[in-house]
Amino acid sequence: MTVKLIAVDMDGTFLNIQKKYDYERFLKQYLKLKEQGVQFVVASGNQYYQLKSFFGDIQDEISYISENGALVVNQGQEVSSAEIPKKDVNLIMDVLVMYNKLSIVLCGKESAYVLESVSDDFFETMNKYYIRLKRVQSFELIDDQILKFALFCPEEETNPLRDLLHSKIGKIITPVSSGHGSIDLIVPGFHKASGIQFLQQKWDIKDDETMAFGDGGNDIEMLKHVKYGFAMENASDEVKNIANYIAPSNEESGVLEIIDQYFLNQGPFGSNLNH
Repeated sequence: MTVKLIAVDMDGTFLNIQKKYDYERFLKQYLKLKEQGVQFVVASGNQYYQLKSFFGDIQDEISYISENGALVVNQGQEVSSAEIPKKDVNLIMDVLVMYNKLSIVLCGKESAYVLESVSDDFFETMNKYYIRLKRVQSFELIDDQILKFALFCPEEETNPLRDLLHSKIGKIITPVSSGHGSIDLIVPGFHKASGIQFLQQKWDIKDDETMAFGDGGNDIEMLKHVKYGFAMENASDEVKNIANYIAPSNEESGVLEIIDQYFLNQGPFGSNLNH
């Protein structure tokens, strides 16, 4: 088997619970991947600027499918971006304000935005995911290309709320759960798999030359799209059921383990995997 592209989700997949990974081990792997012409791609619901910050000296060498596919950047150059028109932003907001359990982050290309009324706790928590985050008096005052909405709610209400939003505004925006009490509203047709397709076309890489890792509902299209789709051991059952393979958990550096196995075998994966 030949792999030419490896795409990794970050939270719950590449990163452990402390939001860290074994940088030295990965750097050795990365240099090997680079030598063999394998593209390394970060595919996450998080902000582009935040994702870059995890990769030190190589941050401008790799590609990012950020904001759940809404912004794809290769070596600092934009490959594709989605846009939610201003009139749709206003329509969506009219629906969201009816649900007082929702906290809202509006994700733009230049920055993410929260209302001035949010608590300091919420702002600080969001700042971990959105390095560029601004408080605004009103979302209507924002002058930026809006890529997606990020919504936060009580964890047990994630799926019911996602389904409810689907019935209310699903015609103009797609609600996807990224787990742990979070729902993203993304432009229809833009997701991690579409981001991978943009890059595959750019590099002339086939689906059966592509490997991907994920743990949440927003990884499903990506894992279905590629031949070597790995759900993490800690993934939800929904994700495990559609993946062709299972990787060790994010706490056991599961992604790095599988990359090591790939280099050792250059063939079918070890027996700890599904199907």
